[in-house]
Amino acid sequence: MDNNVIFSVILVTVRVLLPLLAIIIVYQIFASMRRHTRDNKPLIMLLNKYTKEQIPVLCWENSVGRSRSNDIVINDPTVSRTHIVLLRRDKGWLITDIDSKAGVLVNGKKVSERAKVFIDDEIKIGNTVLVIHQGTDYSKKNLQVKYHKEPIAPFKLLMMITFFHLLMTFGACYSTDITNFQPFIPFGIFTALSWTMFGVSMLIMNRVTFEMESLAIFLSGIGVIMLCRQNIHSCYTQIITCAIGMIAFLILIKFIEDPDRITKWRFVIMGIAVGFLLMNMAFGHLRGGEQNWIQIGGFTIQPSEFVKIAYIFVGASSLDILLTRKNLMEFIIFTAICIGALFFMGDFGTALIFFVTFLMISFMRSGDFKTLILALAAAVFGGTIVLRFKPYVANRFKTWGHALQYAQTGGYQQARVLTYIASGGLFGVGIGNGCLKYVAASESDLVFGLISEEMGFLMAVIIAVSIVALVFYSRAVTTRSRSTFYSISACCTAGLLVFQAGLNIFGATDVLPLTGVTLPFISAGGSSIISCWALLAFLKAADEKTYAAKRRRTKAISKYEEEPDDEDFDEDYDDE
Repeated sequence: MDNNVIFSVILVTVRVLLPLLAIIIVYQIFASMRRHTRDNKPLIMLLNKYTKEQIPVLCWENSVGRSRSNDIVINDPTVSRTHIVLLRRDKGWLITDIDSKAGVLVNGKKVSERAKVFIDDEIKIGNTVLVIHQGTDYSKKNLQVKYHKEPIAPFKLLMMITFFHLLMTFGACYSTDITNFQPFIPFGIFTALSWTMFGVSMLIMNRVTFEMESLAIFLSGIGVIMLCRQNIHSCYTQIITCAIGMIAFLILIKFIEDPDRITKWRFVIMGIAVGFLLMNMAFGHLRGGEQNWIQIGGFTIQPSEFVKIAYIFVGASSLDILLTRKNLMEFIIFTAICIGALFFMGDFGTALIFFVTFLMISFMRSGDFKTLILALAAAVFGGTIVLRFKPYVANRFKTWGHALQYAQTGGYQQARVLTYIASGGLFGVGIGNGCLKYVAASESDLVFGLISEEMGFLMAVIIAVSIVALVFYSRAVTTRSRSTFYSISACCTAGLLVFQAGLNIFGATDVLPLTGVTLPFISAGGSSIISCWALLAFLKAADEKTYAAKRRRTKAISKYEEEPDDEDFDEDYDDE
């Protein structure tokens, strides 16, 4: 058999293997994430002094009041709808009065701000008196997790991802018109970066799991190697920004390990975010109708990508802070500033992402549909004004759903995407062999079409599913979160990434108007990749296993006992 024929068969085999291997990798990542169940033994018990009802406390943060939306419901009309918050922290339990009418008494003394409580203390809210009892002791035996099946070892998972990227690189070296081994250079650099990240996380920072980082490395590597045959300079830039994103991820994980630290820094973070937006409005360059780029030397940055991180910080908080009216007003004002600035800059795609994130945070904070309805009404009004005074936005809506009809004008990009997705079939034409790469923004706004054409529609769907699965993971993992900050930030981060991916995918394929947002972790763009890696820290932190190697066994102690030192609380209950 001719050598060229044999080689062609090998390349086709690689194209078929890639999506099959990707399915295995994505399955192993999310299967490992889910193989951890929450222990439902109570942390402490609350005894109603008069009714003798015993109430188990299962969470680190608990709202207490007569409303059914509370974690602990007290059937007493003299108790406020949300009366107090009961918090668990490293050195014991705390309670906070949430602007209640009757106030809170601990052992007969009124408290207003956070106050420590101990075993046998009596907490009076309204006409109800709750006595704190010790719950089941959280020994290492009690916290040990039983798996139906052992999760894949992080080392093996990263080996699979590296092999996947190697196959991609091999395919990228060969095309119908040229053989070029240059892609092996960025592959080697990115692989070294990935394993360095593994070493820092697992060996230096003593993390228990590596699935979330593995998913980001898997997706980021696809974006890097796709750029090898398109723009080698952009490829190296993407690797550098991946490294910066990984560093941001590690720093952020460390920073948010204490929920109370976040509250102290909220206003600083809010001020920095507003400063970014003001700087953008003052010095931003106009590109594609959007004034959302700042030129620094030979690089451009997109400040709104970093404001996404600050927005999650400000929107989420510990439960006792979150339930105050003051905190809510601060968040609404900050939201108005962010969305207003983005509208002024013409970045309507990012403004829409912020708005949807606002809806998610608002609902998770209150569960109130009235707030969402009012916000949606305001959005419809704002959208009408935009369509009236921004003709280029109206033109996008004009071609929406009719890309092939306007294939040479307003629907040029979407028409090419649809055509080349069809030509790519299930397994693609090979990396570097596509034609969409000659269309503007193919490596960023249209990257879903580029992957579909060169790696196949099956591979593109697997990538989309891996991002969507973050929502289901975040929903499951928030039941194990130590703070509402982790719960809200994780769910809203996952929702933000999925919504952004949806705008990118459906905009490029003419299901929605083209908004010009990136596909998380895949699209070329330094600001975007840094932001995605940093946002991933919120998802990582929500899993109780994240800080397992350093977790303190916090128990309620009697006020007659000597409060132990930090060392006395230290008990590694690493669940692996």
